Amino acid sequence: MTPEQAALIERIRGQIADDLAVREVSMFGGRAVMVNEKMIVSVQKDSGLLVRVDADRHDELLERPGTVQAQMGAGRSMGPGWIEVAADATRDDDQLAAWVNVSMEYNGTVTVGRS
Repeated sequence: MTPEQAALIERIRGQIADDLAVREVSMFGGRAVMVNEKMIVSVQKDSGLLVRVDADRHDELLERPGTVQAQMGAGRSMGPGWIEVAADATRDDDQLAAWVNVSMEYNGTVTVGRS
C-alpha cells in the first residue's frame, strides 16, 4: 500500500462512526474499506476511489465532477452501483465525506451476501 493510499484510508476512517465494525481488505486492485462486512470504497493505487452506491442513484451520482463508470478491465463495465472517483475529486474533507456518506447510506440497506 502506498503512503497516499494509507493517508486516504485514515481520512475515510475519520468519517466513519467509531461503533461500526470496520476492516480493510485487498480488493479490486486496491485497499477496500469494509463496514459491517460490506465494502463502501476501495482506495486505488492512484488514490482514486471505487465507490459502491445504490444502483438507483447511479446516473445521478455520475454527474458529479471526477466520476466515471467503473470498469473491470478494458471495456468491461462493473454495472450500475459501481463508480470510480478521481483522486482530485476527494482532495478536501467535504468532498470525501460526500462519497463516504453516499456509500454508507447504501451500505445500511444491503444485507451481507447481497452486493
